[in-house]
Amino acid sequence: MSVMLILAALVILAAASQWLAWRWKLPAILLLLIIGILIGPVLGLLEPDKLFGPLLFPAISLAVAVILFEGSLSLDIRELGNLGRVVRRMVSIGALSNWLILAVATRWITGFPWSMAILFGAVIVVSGPTVIGPVLRAARPNDKIRNVLLWESILIDPIGALLAVLVFAGVIAHQGNTGLWTAVTLFFSMLILGLGLGCGAGYGLGRLLRNRAIPDYLHGIVALGAVFIVFAIANSLVHESGLLAVTVMGIWLANMRDVPREHILNFKESLSILLISLLFLLLAARLQLRALAEVLFWGFLLYLVIQFVAQPLKLLLAYDRRELLTWRERALSAWIAPRGIVAAAGAPVYAAQLEAMRYPGAEYFVPLTFAVIILTVLSASFTTRPLARVLRVAEGAPRGVLIIGANPFAMAIAQNLRQWQFRPVLIDDDFHQIREARMQGLETFFGSPVSEAADRELSLVGVGYFLALSTDNARNLVASLRYTPEFGHRAVFTLSDGSHQEKSARRRMARRHRQQYLFAPKATAEELLQRLSSGWSLKITKLSEQFGWEEYRQQFALTGFLPLFLLRGDYLFPFLAGLPENALTPQAGDQIMSLVAAQERKEEQDQQ
Repeated sequence: MSVMLILAALVILAAASQWLAWRWKLPAILLLLIIGILIGPVLGLLEPDKLFGPLLFPAISLAVAVILFEGSLSLDIRELGNLGRVVRRMVSIGALSNWLILAVATRWITGFPWSMAILFGAVIVVSGPTVIGPVLRAARPNDKIRNVLLWESILIDPIGALLAVLVFAGVIAHQGNTGLWTAVTLFFSMLILGLGLGCGAGYGLGRLLRNRAIPDYLHGIVALGAVFIVFAIANSLVHESGLLAVTVMGIWLANMRDVPREHILNFKESLSILLISLLFLLLAARLQLRALAEVLFWGFLLYLVIQFVAQPLKLLLAYDRRELLTWRERALSAWIAPRGIVAAAGAPVYAAQLEAMRYPGAEYFVPLTFAVIILTVLSASFTTRPLARVLRVAEGAPRGVLIIGANPFAMAIAQNLRQWQFRPVLIDDDFHQIREARMQGLETFFGSPVSEAADRELSLVGVGYFLALSTDNARNLVASLRYTPEFGHRAVFTLSDGSHQEKSARRRMARRHRQQYLFAPKATAEELLQRLSSGWSLKITKLSEQFGWEEYRQQFALTGFLPLFLLRGDYLFPFLAGLPENALTPQAGDQIMSLVAAQERKEEQDQQ
């Protein structure tokens, strides 16, 4: 097969794996590993070492650098709150205890030489955001668990990489009788250079972005170039210090005030998904099936050590009684321990040099690493969500509703949503409307929904719905575009702006920007406010077997009504304009919120 065809096929397989994982609600790494093994050692269609030659591992290193930088860009220190001490202990004394336990277990289980067992323990200490992220998305634990594990997974990657390099330097020093002073010097050199270069690069790039010295459409490519050059310079000066440098650079940017990061995050997110997919395909394709089968039992024993000894002790050392975490939250945090891309990318590099030094059992280093990765990922993928439910720390259906506008209709919607135990948050820059909403006891945000202040101060934790109810149609459109990446297209709803004629030029030009219209094609903000002022009101009704949807429609058809929302269990469903009548059919047990005409008003109209 031609090189071009193989590369194109890899991208297609990566995209297909991610799509299937989304459809089947599985971590993509499982499918990527299976497909990589199939096209590599099973079918022999892909031989990464022949395809890329000496460029393979430099390309892998750059890809890992981009992945870590993208993950660190999401680490806002303010989200940690009182949990900062937990994370610090997890990546320090927790990681140290994990390493020592795994080193001893590896020596006892596999019979590796002590130096190789210690190195293997250092390699598989790391978890990583590439595997923690999908597991957390599928399991949906509460915010405290999610924040702690996400921070720990991103910070432990460069720390684990530094630890592995330090141990390997010690192995080389021991093999060559050069002493441990060389390894200690190397470690502090990596630490000083990584921190210094990362902070400096983060500050410099942040200043350029904050001062608008770089146009918006170039933010992504400039940031990518900065990651590459910082990583390359750091590694050229001190071996393996690049991962620490790019991680520190990302954290600095994430916590620097008034730095626009949206374009970088959007660009890096898609690129990271592609790189992660390609990396797992290539690394899995390099495996030897016979060696993997031989070490599978060793891997299972190490998995048991990780799950029932190393990880619980790590969490026990990290938490104390001052932390705002229950024993249930600690138990689930201790259970989630998948290993990821840094271990997979680092193991082949060390294994090649161990084999060159003729260490006994060095040929099993890589297969054993992948056996541990596969088993820990399988365990985390299929057991975390049920365990979170058993421990009652799983996040339920989102209860937050972000509402653009604080006009009387929006406030009436918010008050009724509160009756359903939802948490509405109204945003408006009209102080008089915000003051009225606050007097009614509603949660508000004074300012523009698309401002930098909203990006910094508006918490979207637990918010799952977006309703644009402002009287300003342009604001509804811009805000819906801004928050669609946050909530997803299916959770973003806006009022009609009145351009309901299908062939109007205005509708044709803006069609690709429009969201889902609420309630009815002619249900504009002005129309809804006019109905409120003429005596219409919001009414909530629960359906039953005796009083179903048809009976409800017949009763309120006499006075006039507009159905707004349906509550089914814990989930909120708005009635949408343009949908067929059977698209959202209320059932017994559902609750309906409608805008209902006043009986007196209807009688007057009938008399006239």
